[in-house]
Amino acid sequence: MDFVPALPTLLAFSVAALILAITPGPDMTLLISRSLSNGRVAAFACAAGASTGIAIHTLLVALGISALVVASPAAFLGLKIFGAGYLAWLAWQAVRHGSTLSLKTAGKADRSLFSNWAQGLGVNLLNPKIILFFMTFLPQFVAASDPHLTGKLIFLGFLFVVLSAPILVGIAVGAHGLAGWLRRKPGVMRIIDWLFAGVFSLFALRILMVQTR
Repeated sequence: MDFVPALPTLLAFSVAALILAITPGPDMTLLISRSLSNGRVAAFACAAGASTGIAIHTLLVALGISALVVASPAAFLGLKIFGAGYLAWLAWQAVRHGSTLSLKTAGKADRSLFSNWAQGLGVNLLNPKIILFFMTFLPQFVAASDPHLTGKLIFLGFLFVVLSAPILVGIAVGAHGLAGWLRRKPGVMRIIDWLFAGVFSLFALRILMVQTR
């Protein structure tokens, strides 16, 4: 299959992808927060949204659209503002509504799976650092002169999704395992709410400082 890179390239990419998958970021923060507050299924939906975002970023890089966004100062600035604003909104939601695991919420409607998926997608797509990352990361494993450049970029991007999926699932399951203990410690959960709000705010500031060069 022409779109599959050589084995040494696949091995090198897999190692790099696994290291990057465990690196903390807004996606992981949202995943842990949602797992603690709404359970594993909600976290899985967020993870699916983030993975969908990675797939979209891959297609944008392979088709050259990401390069056009980065090359336009106005478009890139707009992306940074929207991305930082979205994370700031998530921080405000954590502080205002919290994610205290109170038994009194049982039976009430939680966020829908689509809502969780959409938030995972939004955090991923509105992060300009991910655009820059994929523009510089994926092309390192495919020669610019390769006649199957587009196909190989797409293959590697979707391989990244497959490799990172077990890690995301493990994080969701592990965080959910703490829920029972945290349900008996509402004060601790409230501290975690503020911690997540601080992390989201920090990522928002970092996004605003991202430069194309």
